[in-house]
Amino acid sequence: MGKNLPTQRRGRGTSPTYRSPSHRHYDPATLPHGSGEGTILEIRHAPGRSAPVARVQFGKAEFVMIAPDGLQVGQHVAIGVPRIDRGSVLPLRDVPEGTLVYNVELTPGDGGRLVRAAGTTAVVVSQGARTVLRLPSGAFKELDPRCRAIVGVVAGAGRNEKPFYKAGKHVNAYRSLAKSAIVVRGVAKNPVDHPHGGGAHQHVGRPSTVSSGAPPGRKVGRLSPKKKKRRK
Repeated sequence: MGKNLPTQRRGRGTSPTYRSPSHRHYDPATLPHGSGEGTILEIRHAPGRSAPVARVQFGKAEFVMIAPDGLQVGQHVAIGVPRIDRGSVLPLRDVPEGTLVYNVELTPGDGGRLVRAAGTTAVVVSQGARTVLRLPSGAFKELDPRCRAIVGVVAGAGRNEKPFYKAGKHVNAYRSLAKSAIVVRGVAKNPVDHPHGGGAHQHVGRPSTVSSGAPPGRKVGRLSPKKKKRRK
């Protein structure tokens, strides 16, 4: 009888190896409601995120936003005011075509769901009944013009250029992401540890494509493509 796969152990969530350390995380970075001007109080590293976050004083309250590239402490950012400047939070209908934006809302008021990783940005392609964005993947997406976004590019673009010189640094960095820094190939394991394990040499030994209805212990390798549905 085989063992659970790492993906199954991660999905169970009971092991501290695959549990995100919530005590290390900063406040959730969302978009505030209202209109006015905010002041950047602090820019700091956020474990579990690829990009730094900024603490903003907005009236009597404070909120946390994903910092854009070039943001400075003491800088003023517009919130709900049609001013095109880095760090400005405003609806997509007020953003001119060709402007770079990030932390875009999927539905109005959800706080931002798209384009939040370090160094990423989206481009406003066209305005109309729906606002069209070109995402970092190159795909085009239509959104409600009332959805809000932040003007600029997410900071921390060069994070992948610095290598990990110690294995321990790599492990600690991935712990904040609730991921394992060490990934072992399935063909290098024993048969009890992985469906691709075992054999006289490292080979899969069976078709690597599995059906979408395969049980969790056998659903490894390349998943079969979804059936294309014809539009009526």
